[in-house]
Amino acid sequence: MMTSQQLSPISPTQTRRPFSLGLYLLIVFALSWPPQIAYALWGNNPTSSYLLSSLSMVMVAVGTFIAGRWLFRDGFKNMGWRWGKPKHYRVIFALALFIFGAPVLLENLLGLHNLPTDFSAWAILGSFLTSFILTIISGFGEEFGWRAYLLPHLAQRYSLRKALLIHAFIWWAWHIPALVKIGWQVEGAQANPWLSVAVTMLISLFPAMMNAILFAYVWMVSQSLAVASVYHSAYDEVRDALERGIGFGPLVSIWEMSATLIFGAVLLWKADWSPLRSQREGN
Repeated sequence: MMTSQQLSPISPTQTRRPFSLGLYLLIVFALSWPPQIAYALWGNNPTSSYLLSSLSMVMVAVGTFIAGRWLFRDGFKNMGWRWGKPKHYRVIFALALFIFGAPVLLENLLGLHNLPTDFSAWAILGSFLTSFILTIISGFGEEFGWRAYLLPHLAQRYSLRKALLIHAFIWWAWHIPALVKIGWQVEGAQANPWLSVAVTMLISLFPAMMNAILFAYVWMVSQSLAVASVYHSAYDEVRDALERGIGFGPLVSIWEMSATLIFGAVLLWKADWSPLRSQREGN
């Protein structure tokens, strides 16, 4: 992994421009929303969906790099340029399995959803490993932008909990094109698709925001973009591999939203977030 000095050397003679949230979001959204909108409109097969959604995630990092390197000129020190500890990786994989694996197992034990006749644990594992490796870079794109760069800037300007909530709302709002696609495709949405979209966005708001808090906590505690990126990829690909290989019944989405909502809310209220303020002080 490159060091922050290699990534963005900032000369002492360069003048920094005060960070502007509006300008930062304008740059990042302008670069990352077009592929996400294209994903919502034309991502109708696994290949196009993967390429367009991944490009959108990567462009968050590109926009952040442009803003931090050439516009605000505040560099990228103290963003988590370390690999993290083995225990961090054990915990994040266990967390991803709890969020998605536990409800799938429970559904099958309770008879709410039966295993497909061609079920293969090895096929699911192979599917996960392939997609997991491919998704780490795009996961890094989001963690680099939303957690490692934006969140500490917000923590310098607002109270810690307010900064976390603003960052979480932005993260939810960034997913709006994808949420529109999901709402449009919900079973029965044809009768009133825009009502379905509105309900989808409303239902997703607080669980998604608390999920962003959980992602932020992983990054802050590990102090590692590598750990945060691996968790982001594990979260997405444990979900996708299980859905492809087994399928989801009615319990999974309820469990996922409830778990992330509870975890995020507890962390928001009880965790010590003071390290966020120190992240920018070394820059």
